[in-house]
Amino acid sequence: MTALMNIGDAAKAAGVSAKMIRHYEQTGLLPEAERSESGYRLYSEREISVLRFIRQSRRLGFSMPQIAELIGQWGDSHRSSRQVKAIAERHLVDLEEKLKEIVEMKSALEQLVLACAGDDHADCAILDNLARESPSAPKHSASFVKPSRRSAKSGAGAHLAPAGPAAASSHLDLMTWMRGVHIHRGGH
Repeated sequence: MTALMNIGDAAKAAGVSAKMIRHYEQTGLLPEAERSESGYRLYSEREISVLRFIRQSRRLGFSMPQIAELIGQWGDSHRSSRQVKAIAERHLVDLEEKLKEIVEMKSALEQLVLACAGDDHADCAILDNLARESPSAPKHSASFVKPSRRSAKSGAGAHLAPAGPAAASSHLDLMTWMRGVHIHRGGH
């Protein structure tokens, strides 16, 4: 018979936190632990293997439902590797899409940083752009307001499009609302 470990030792052996072990039990990824006479959770080498499997799957970005599916495949001696490969291929497609979105976000953020003077003045092209409404803009497109004069003089962000009157109006509405919130909070 193999030695049983308490939750702390199991966490160390598997490279996960005790909190995550309890979470995996609650979500059904890991069967409920055997209990000692005093009610403490006890884990065998089998549960440690499952915890390591989950940890490695999480490192690769698999979702909890995908991990549950992979654990099911791992425990099925009649599985085909084709089924497992299909799960991994679907995840790879998801990761490629996420990577594309991250590259687009990074590019847009780089343009915002270039547009901001980053000085002691209150004008901030980053905040102006984040507050700007653009419901007609295509998804993931970068539409930016013109940088402040200080950043335009240095050439940073000079290629950015100017903001329209709607952006200025919504910015003023937001500022009015913020002042009201500030006054309201200060009154208490």
